[in-house]
Amino acid sequence: MDEITDVSKVMELLPHRYPFLLVDRILEVVPGERIKCLKNVTINEPFFQGHFPAVPIMPGVLIVEAMAQSGGCLFLLSRPQASDVLFYFMGMDKVKFRKPVVPGDQLIFDVEILKMRAKAIKMTAQARVENKVVAQAELMATMGEKP
Repeated sequence: MDEITDVSKVMELLPHRYPFLLVDRILEVVPGERIKCLKNVTINEPFFQGHFPAVPIMPGVLIVEAMAQSGGCLFLLSRPQASDVLFYFMGMDKVKFRKPVVPGDQLIFDVEILKMRAKAIKMTAQARVENKVVAQAELMATMGEKP
C-alpha cells in the first residue's frame, strides 16, 4: 500500500484522540504482515510538563502504547470487516528500553504479526530514532465490539 500521509486515516482506524493519539502517519503497510508508522515527538507534548521538566523524556509506557496503536492500525487494515470493532491491548512481553526519546526525535514504529486469530493478535514491535532501536516489545491484543 502507498504511504498514507493524512492523519485522518489513522483517526478513522483508531478511537484515540489528542492528547492520546500517538501515531501521526502510516508510512507503509502490508496487510496481514507488517506496518511502519511515524510519530513526531515535540516539546508541546503534554507529558513533558511533568516528565521531566528540566530533562524532558518521553515516558516508556507511551512508547509502548504508540507501538500498540501502530499494531492496532495493522490489525484493522488486515481485517476489512473490523470497522465496527475496538482493538483492546491485552499484554506485553519482552519489553526493553534502549535509549531515551526526547523532543525533536522522530519515532518510527515497525510492527510485524507473529500470530493472528479471528479475534486476537500477537505482534513484535520496535521503535527507532535515527535508525537506532530505542524500544522493543511483543504485544498482544484482542477485538471487542464497540459499545
